[in-house]
Amino acid sequence: MPKVLILAGGLGTRLSEETTIKPKPMVEIGGKPILWHIMKMYSHYGFNDFVILCGYKGHVIKEYFSNYFLHQNDLTIDLKNNKIDYFNNESENWKITMIDTGELSMTGGRIKRALPYINNETFLLTYGDGVSDTDIRKTYNFHKNNKNLLTVTAVQPEARYGILDIKNNMDVEGFLEKPKDESGWINGGFFVCEPSILDYISDDSTIFEREPMQKLAQNGEMKAWKHDGFWQCMDTVRDKTKLQELWESGSPPWKNW
Repeated sequence: MPKVLILAGGLGTRLSEETTIKPKPMVEIGGKPILWHIMKMYSHYGFNDFVILCGYKGHVIKEYFSNYFLHQNDLTIDLKNNKIDYFNNESENWKITMIDTGELSMTGGRIKRALPYINNETFLLTYGDGVSDTDIRKTYNFHKNNKNLLTVTAVQPEARYGILDIKNNMDVEGFLEKPKDESGWINGGFFVCEPSILDYISDDSTIFEREPMQKLAQNGEMKAWKHDGFWQCMDTVRDKTKLQELWESGSPPWKNW
């Protein structure tokens, strides 16, 4: 199965209330890091081999997964005999490689540093701060059928404000509370990539979403998988609050496990 690269090294400055002590992918929704939610989404479709591209406070991610068994299970610690007995034995069928990609590297630089770990094979790529109910398996199959170098999941985010339908400069004939933004599709992450996309990345200073993606598009090597369902990134405290409320509702739309 292809590896799943997760960009998890940014500073997360717009969530500074929490990211002063932890990287943004470790900010919790429902008591679990959003990174965990993302990995559960991929795992549901059978993708269980992860490469986490660490940077800012990457040690927090490493320590979390190093002690994952402790986080997940009840246990008895026998200090006298230096023995730990675990109960429940809950874990995941995950293989996780965590690499330091530099605290100040841009997204392209982080991806390029994963070259030794992808074995010159097709790989999946996403950001460490967004969840969706997109069917990742269908996206992967779409990519393989089209034989392009990069497939990006395109989404139409919910508008932040309600929209008034005004006629004659003053008559309100309709109102939509936070509709989907019909003005265009945006990059929702959840990429499928061929290893040759790394040739489009120069060094640590390269922002993947700029020159590399622009050149791939110009060369006819990028296609979009359109997803019109749920998608939400966690850029701000407001976004985090929304995701938390959805989790507490009992039926968060991204929960497929």
